[in-house]
Amino acid sequence: MRIAVAGEGAFGVKHLEAIAEIDGVRVACLVGGNPIDTTRVAERFGIPSWTTELAEALARPEIDAVILATPTPLHAAQAIQCLEAGKPVQVEIPMADTLADAERLVATAERTSLVAMAGHTRRFNPSHRWIHERARAGSLTIQQLDVQTYFLRRTNINALGQPRSWTDHLLWHHAAHTVDLFHHQTGETSRIARAIQGPRHPELGIAMDMSVQLQTPSGAICTLSLSFNNDGPLGSVFRYICDRGTYVARYDELVDGWDKPVDVSGLDVSSNGIELQDRAFFAAVRDGREPIASVAQVLPAYRVLDRLRQDLEHAAG
Repeated sequence: MRIAVAGEGAFGVKHLEAIAEIDGVRVACLVGGNPIDTTRVAERFGIPSWTTELAEALARPEIDAVILATPTPLHAAQAIQCLEAGKPVQVEIPMADTLADAERLVATAERTSLVAMAGHTRRFNPSHRWIHERARAGSLTIQQLDVQTYFLRRTNINALGQPRSWTDHLLWHHAAHTVDLFHHQTGETSRIARAIQGPRHPELGIAMDMSVQLQTPSGAICTLSLSFNNDGPLGSVFRYICDRGTYVARYDELVDGWDKPVDVSGLDVSSNGIELQDRAFFAAVRDGREPIASVAQVLPAYRVLDRLRQDLEHAAG
């Protein structure tokens, strides 16, 4: 399978590193925004060609599928562009930063009957999959999911510490991970969704702190704290409080409530969530079937995000 990867930044590189571990897939073209950085990344990974125009890559008949790891404001439009060009697409989280765009993307996927997947990596991390399999088997019930998503980003930089041309968002990006994960793990969509946020950054124009509460119809609750102001370890910690045990997930690793490691190594061929996500996408393209985390499957999370947006705007007056 020959694919194009769009995005030469932090997450584009993560996907390129993951794809290097997957047999039968070759990156034939890299699409980037910055010619110097795009050239450097293409040379690092031995990619034979690169361009700064997505349309140029989509016009190439040998390209079988596309992975988009581009700036958030471009996600929905570029994913639709890929589908309209006849290319299956995996678009990084969030698949859109408005509900209307998310719904347009899902409608396009349905009309074209092409594989369209969102990069909701938490569905693939072995730590969360271990919980998911036991919840589905009925051996545990999630009573509360308590999540802390913390960064120190008081300037507009990416995960590599490089300047960004766009502004990240706690609600549409980082909360999207947890809202979808909560739905996926409980098998339900949130009945109650509330949010509050702190002051907006004077230059970035976004809230730097946020709190979200969710509840499913069966009564499971999720408490999510998000911050770009945290001076400490960066990233997310997920605490599952269940009827039979408490578990703490830190990306691909899982421990119990007493910090004893839980062996998740036998779940799949890799312990890298992004690699497993990419493997799932490529398998769905080959088989012509809906993947886990299809844009249709994750759409309910974006509807809840929009309810939270309305809650925040109402509170702001």
